[in-house]
Amino acid sequence: MVKTAVVFTPKYFLHNPGRTHPESAERLRVMISEVEDSGLLKTGNCSLMEPKPARIGDVELVHDVDYIKLMDKVCKSGGGLLDRGDTVASSESFDVALHAVGGVLEATELVMRRKFQNAFALVRPPGHHAGPYRACGFCIFNNVAIAATHLLERFNLKRVLILDIDAHHGNGTQEIFYSSDKVLYISLHQDPRGFPGTGFVDEVGEGEGLGYNVNIPFPFRTGDRNYLAALSQIVAPIIEQYKPQFMLASVGFDGHYADPIASLSLSALCYHKVFERALNLASRLCSGRFVAVLEGGYALSFVGKMAAAAIAQMSGTDYKLTDNIPTVRENVCKQGEIVIKEVMDVQGSFWEFHLG
Repeated sequence: MVKTAVVFTPKYFLHNPGRTHPESAERLRVMISEVEDSGLLKTGNCSLMEPKPARIGDVELVHDVDYIKLMDKVCKSGGGLLDRGDTVASSESFDVALHAVGGVLEATELVMRRKFQNAFALVRPPGHHAGPYRACGFCIFNNVAIAATHLLERFNLKRVLILDIDAHHGNGTQEIFYSSDKVLYISLHQDPRGFPGTGFVDEVGEGEGLGYNVNIPFPFRTGDRNYLAALSQIVAPIIEQYKPQFMLASVGFDGHYADPIASLSLSALCYHKVFERALNLASRLCSGRFVAVLEGGYALSFVGKMAAAAIAQMSGTDYKLTDNIPTVRENVCKQGEIVIKEVMDVQGSFWEFHLG
């Protein structure tokens, strides 16, 4: 069995939110170029897979039918602004968004049917800000939420994890699963007060979903030390107790210190360690069933290398990754430690933590 599927289609380049928009086709071009130029696809450890578009019925797993019809109508009329400021569609965007959903569904199907051990869906437009009734934050359809619902309804799974490591809180994903105990949503992100206005420590779910929503909102310019501490002290223990049957990851590379629109200070090496820990958890808890889904990441000098490094890790292939580790101010580190303690205090009502 080839270990890793890289799900991608050139159709993703056709979504055009505008010449100066940060969510450009170029970010995906540099990723797929690095994957190809690095020789990863020639090792026999990973294969490029081209998806089909999702059906409307697939999108309806999460999104309201009137919203879907509106997106189709807007794109057929030439496109335009979809929300209050930053989500823009072109005439091709509806079809491309269906291919993005299709790409993530293809990735989950390939892994569930044991054709591949794991998969990375290199898709655009991204999805984790999109809610049931609206576009938001460059996102049209919530790709990862549709995949999670697909696993619940069509494979009858009972426990699916979504680990969100985008720099911004996945407000759409949280909204969709806020009342469900069948999806554990864990998000590590920057201070959300500016955008999207959700993702605070006390947002823990409601009803059957109480305790199945975990937010870790870091102060601006948080670096590797606090991020990895949260991973070890909060994220890993909760995942181990939840025992997911499938792990999905909303992967935004915009936490990198060079990213032009986010405000964290993570190194590429931090992402390497996050993937290492996530893959280890997947191996121990759910037979390695792990699908990464591309969200943000806009520093064109780094996103290609980070994507290739992640795929190399997933496929067990050597890839040389180097980066500087930024110096983080001590007061930021202390604020980050306070956030970690606050999260543990709140989530301690639902999960056990052991400080060693």
